[in-house]
Amino acid sequence: MVARYTISMQIFDNVLLSDFSTMRLGGPAAHLCEVHTIFELQEAMAWATARKLDMIVIGGGSNIVWQDSGFPGLVVVNHIEGYDVFEEDDTTVYITVGAGENWDSVVERTVEAGLTGIEALSLIPGTAGATPVQNVGAYGEEVSQTISVVQALDRSNGLMVTLPAGDLGFSYRSSIFKTGPQRGRYIITSVTFRLTRGNPSAPYYGALQSYFTEHGLTDITPAVMRDAVIAIRSSKLPDPALVANNGSFFANPIVPLGVLTQIQADFTDGPVPNWPVDNGHTKIPAAWLLEHAGFKNYKDPETGMATWPAQPLVMVNESAASTAQLLAFKAKLVDGVRAKFGITLEQEPELLP
Repeated sequence: MVARYTISMQIFDNVLLSDFSTMRLGGPAAHLCEVHTIFELQEAMAWATARKLDMIVIGGGSNIVWQDSGFPGLVVVNHIEGYDVFEEDDTTVYITVGAGENWDSVVERTVEAGLTGIEALSLIPGTAGATPVQNVGAYGEEVSQTISVVQALDRSNGLMVTLPAGDLGFSYRSSIFKTGPQRGRYIITSVTFRLTRGNPSAPYYGALQSYFTEHGLTDITPAVMRDAVIAIRSSKLPDPALVANNGSFFANPIVPLGVLTQIQADFTDGPVPNWPVDNGHTKIPAAWLLEHAGFKNYKDPETGMATWPAQPLVMVNESAASTAQLLAFKAKLVDGVRAKFGITLEQEPELLP
């Protein structure tokens, strides 16, 4: 790729977007740049606006899939860094993190400081700025539980704004940044988390409690929990730096209790795992549905895609050359689960543009 324009940063032409998604698929971007400051971000937006180009801002690419057609506008890779600490009192600590910071490194720093609140979200790939978008969660924690405010550039007027957590429309794997009329309006520049000194509180998520019991661990500090999460995730999930994947490709479906009752009546090999939620609904693990629909360690030579042997929720790119192949494989999984259980799985990674 060749830089054709220079402002505070270089803007490159005709850049393959497969290099900017951990699934390693996608067509070219007409233009791409990397920004390290809010000023550079504002310049990039002004550059695109002056040329009447659409603009997309991304982080580490771990939760996006690019269309084969690519993107005809400007792709901005957000590398804005920062890690500022404000101690409200002996217990409460606010951490403001640049959107371009590596998420797991942020978790590691908070754990080393003896803070609890996000340690169960260890080893999740991507950047800190991406976590509010789909309300990242794992092992009983979601970032919405600790986010205080989000700082962002408002694309409607070019001004910086501070958005309190209560205005972000957090729900299971969603927020105003992902769905609804505000989608695309804000570019996240930093996130502030409200954490506490001390240890995480029981009860712990089932998989974590099993790990603690198996290893004889009773004094559960943030560091102990982080180590447990890393061990569990490493045993089940592929490293996106080594194996092309987007992590969990489907959200766990939330269904009425009647649907669970019917599935349990049809499935006689044992109890169907589920977690009750509000309003007469329950959450069923998408991995369980995929496995019992026949997609455990499933390889598809037609598309070059497969499910990860230890976790069918993860779709991996073994030899696919196009996003069309990935979407065809996804359709096979979705259709198979729907045919067996009457449940339609929803994709987690965002398909861009």
